Amino acid sequence: MPRRSLYTSESNIESEGIFQSFTDLMSNAFMILSLLLLLVLFQSQKLNQDLQEANRRLKSASPIVIDESSGNFKFKSGSAELNPQLKNHIDTKISKDIKQILRSREIDFIQIIGHTDGEGIQQYSNLDGRLEFVAQGEQPFSKLKPGSNADLGLMRALAVVQELQQTGLNNVTFRAYSAAQLYLPSGELALADRQPDETRRRIEIRFIPPGQAN
Repeated sequence: MPRRSLYTSESNIESEGIFQSFTDLMSNAFMILSLLLLLVLFQSQKLNQDLQEANRRLKSASPIVIDESSGNFKFKSGSAELNPQLKNHIDTKISKDIKQILRSREIDFIQIIGHTDGEGIQQYSNLDGRLEFVAQGEQPFSKLKPGSNADLGLMRALAVVQELQQTGLNNVTFRAYSAAQLYLPSGELALADRQPDETRRRIEIRFIPPGQAN
């Protein structure tokens, strides 16, 4: 009887030891799984934040508009020459705003769009023969003669591009375009109106992120 009791006691102790080891193992495994789950959740959250930041950087920035209705930034009639006030505005304000946007956004290139009113231009254009030379800086803008508002809008956009490039933005891709008298400041298609209207004469600066149509 004593020997049998001793055997039973030892067996119980051994069983309890095995059970304790098993529970310890399960507890350790649970802790490891919990840590792995926390790590996965942390990585997932960080990835989500990175994706949100990437998406934010790829979103278009709000356009910058230089309009003539303020009275300080007028072009001479039929000319793309930048007056001193407009030059100063581009050099001290617009270029600084563009640099800030470039630091916070992924930008493929910047569109500079010239808009005019519907007042007609009564002369022959020479842009077909001189535009490339002016764009390369080989000839001044005074050599260009617009024959249409489409010509004039392009000339003014190009003049703004060249001024911006002189402010330290020469490593940015700019593209000059003309919208002529086609669109109102609201974005709506303009009706035929041949009267001078400074509220329609403006330069739009638009920021195009990678992957969007040119």
